[in-house]
Amino acid sequence: MRGREWARPVRPARREVISATPAVEQGRAPLLFVPGFGHGAWAFAEHWLEHAATRGFPAYALSLRGHGGSEPAPEATLRAYAHDVTQVAAGLPRQAVLVGHGAGALVVRHALARYPARAAVLVAPVLGDWATLATALRRNPVGTLPALVGGRLRLSRRQLFSRELPDADARRYVSRLGRASRRAQWQLLTHRAPEPAVGDPPVLVLGSPDDRVVPPAALTRAARRHGGAPLLFPGMGHDLMLDARWREPVDAILDWLGKEQAQA
Repeated sequence: MRGREWARPVRPARREVISATPAVEQGRAPLLFVPGFGHGAWAFAEHWLEHAATRGFPAYALSLRGHGGSEPAPEATLRAYAHDVTQVAAGLPRQAVLVGHGAGALVVRHALARYPARAAVLVAPVLGDWATLATALRRNPVGTLPALVGGRLRLSRRQLFSRELPDADARRYVSRLGRASRRAQWQLLTHRAPEPAVGDPPVLVLGSPDDRVVPPAALTRAARRHGGAPLLFPGMGHDLMLDARWREPVDAILDWLGKEQAQA
């Protein structure tokens, strides 16, 4: 245990975890889905959890503290969010695969320094670079500027979803969005680089070249950090797990994991 963690432990918090398990246990690594800021476990429970379970993968989705049905935490930090991930992952029956979406991908990268994951998947990752902030300011200034001064980050329907998603579904999803803590929002830009991952697990990066939150160059940089290229899904929005063609990215993730497990 690091000295700071011993001297200043993260405060415990009640965490919401939603799960879906296969009808027949196949011994596959469990998946732990980590949503981005403003989203809760519900974002994965809508489609991806049950779909993963039908393909034989035990699937769990976590609401970070202050999100979804987890305990309120208005002053939470990235460190506290990463603690939530490592604690839940450590309680799963087998070594887990961590799947982070948006800013949840940054949380996963920090958690990988504490938890020996089987593998990791970064979905439309928001890793705190200034290019991503510039894109957000250009495409949604009204929703982004308040977050820089401690207000709520408000993502728009156009940023999150493609035009293929019915308006009724898009409105329903946007209405469920919450907010991350002010400290965590600011730390997206000021955080230290994550420490090296324990055990050097394989990492897959995927997203859409039409994402209005994460520019294509940011996806490429994220993938290069892990020695690969991003897997792209044109025509989709930032919230790949909720968009109209949600099956395509999750099937690609599960296919990749199946290959990784066969090679292990």
